[in-house]
Amino acid sequence: MEDLKPYLHATRMKLLQEISALTDDEFNGMAGSGKWSIAQVCHHLLKTEKLFLKALSFGVEHGDRLQPARKPIQSVSDRSEKFPAPKVSEPDAGPFQVAQIVQQLNDSRSNFIGFLDSIEPKSKLKEIAVNHPRFGDLPLDQWVELLYLHEQRHIEQIKDLKSSS
Repeated sequence: MEDLKPYLHATRMKLLQEISALTDDEFNGMAGSGKWSIAQVCHHLLKTEKLFLKALSFGVEHGDRLQPARKPIQSVSDRSEKFPAPKVSEPDAGPFQVAQIVQQLNDSRSNFIGFLDSIEPKSKLKEIAVNHPRFGDLPLDQWVELLYLHEQRHIEQIKDLKSSS
């Protein structure tokens, strides 16, 4: 698990670099009909991280050690493949304040890392799976990996939104 933490940290730092200098108006600016604003993308990432934490917590507390199969989660990085966000992770309409979202993202990642640090034995992360809406039964360590891969995908989306505005 220690090998995944640097990726969680680096990805979050990249996200914060992309959004920290934006004004609230730029942050909330709509990209077009049916598209999310940068603020909504960030709110989606925040909701997703909290949902992933709930899934991991459920797995650690209630999951059976089944030695689940590894899944090809790297496909989430392919932005040509569209997958609609589950309703529960869709962002609110906003508007949002940059400073507030930055603080919430920092707090959420701190909570996520803190939870990972509390898991004993660490082997549970490879031995227990929880159902994921896209990948089915997903080992807990792959949930962690998927979190930063998903965030990287949306960082690229944010870069596109910034360059098109």
